[in-house]
Amino acid sequence: MKASELITKIEGGALAAYANIYSDLADQTERYTGVLREFISLYGDREACLFSVPGRTEVQGNHTDHNHGCVLAAAIDRDIIAVASPTDDGIIRVKSEGYPEDTVVLSECDDAKNFADFSSASLIAGTVGGFKKWGYQTGSFVAYTANRVLKGSGLSSSAAFEVMIGNIMNYLFNGGEINNEEIAKIAQFAENEYFGKPCGLMDQMACAVGGFVHIDFADPKNPVIDPIAFSLTDAGFVLCILNTGGNHADLNEDYASVPAEMKRVANYFGKEVLRGITEQDLIANAPVLRKTVGDRALLRAIHFVRENERVGVTASYLKAGNVEGFLQTVLASGDSSYKYLQNVYTVKNVEEQGLSLALSLAESLLAGRGCAYRVHGGGFAGTTQAFVRRELAEDYKTVTESVFGEGACMMLSIRPLGAIEIKL
Repeated sequence: MKASELITKIEGGALAAYANIYSDLADQTERYTGVLREFISLYGDREACLFSVPGRTEVQGNHTDHNHGCVLAAAIDRDIIAVASPTDDGIIRVKSEGYPEDTVVLSECDDAKNFADFSSASLIAGTVGGFKKWGYQTGSFVAYTANRVLKGSGLSSSAAFEVMIGNIMNYLFNGGEINNEEIAKIAQFAENEYFGKPCGLMDQMACAVGGFVHIDFADPKNPVIDPIAFSLTDAGFVLCILNTGGNHADLNEDYASVPAEMKRVANYFGKEVLRGITEQDLIANAPVLRKTVGDRALLRAIHFVRENERVGVTASYLKAGNVEGFLQTVLASGDSSYKYLQNVYTVKNVEEQGLSLALSLAESLLAGRGCAYRVHGGGFAGTTQAFVRRELAEDYKTVTESVFGEGACMMLSIRPLGAIEIKL
């Protein structure tokens, strides 16, 4: 239906069908109708479709995917939404709220060299290139997007955008027949080959699939995807992501050092990655490894081995509804990241330790009260994650924001649905 007709349907309460992903329907009604009006002002009152893709949170598997390990991630209830309409002029136009319009010529998308690295246009073109490579249909369209997955929050706003472009193309030109796992792989292809970032697949897969998802990257080209039906909300918890406001500048070397050091340990055993190496192997060879790769590399390898095993245990706890077991393994994972992986602060700027301070506050407020907390995502700066009992959440938010500023604590839930078309 036309964009104006979609506005009428939404104002009439049609979003009630999506109460499982939106708790504040009045807010979302205003949001969706606002996006539709912006679309009409830019592209006219065309026949259009609506789409939603969530951000994601990493629960466990901290720095394991790049060594073919396992991860546990989950979609969150903050999303990017879009209104899109097919065109016949061979040009893709995407206007994202707060950013200039991206214009991509469909015929130029076969070659990544036609697009600048680290640009949103390269992600759009890469998605087109991926659809062609996978043998799917492509086409041109116009779209307007609005993103509540805050950039720089560790919730994968870029992955959500990539998956959104694939989601739009899936429904506009392929009848919605492509499964979300394939959309995630195409999104990763776009980021690797066109955008210029050698990322893993966890972010895209978690955004695309929804809910909790256990991913085994033993074969990274064909990861094993195991969605887990568990409601954090029904269990009485709020997911709190605390933005410490740390400076991410000049952290590339810190991030790069983690996979590099892990792989140096793997190389000692004649392997490219750590998957398959045991803790017994590491301890037996520790005297030589200390001299050849250093203590920190060995500790990071130990973290990988233990974390990889822990992910499977945690997934089994969630499947069984064992909340206490889940919380204990989250705490153990965070402890390992802090002590052995060592990604809570950068040694280049020891005066700035926002993550350490945030974890100290969490310990003071939540320890022994049936909650869990840990560093979130890549680490070194950025955000912490806490699974907080609902009755404690407001106090946690108040205290942490008194330290890190108003709005620093995002109170979220796990979203059961991944990339979808909003059908009214």
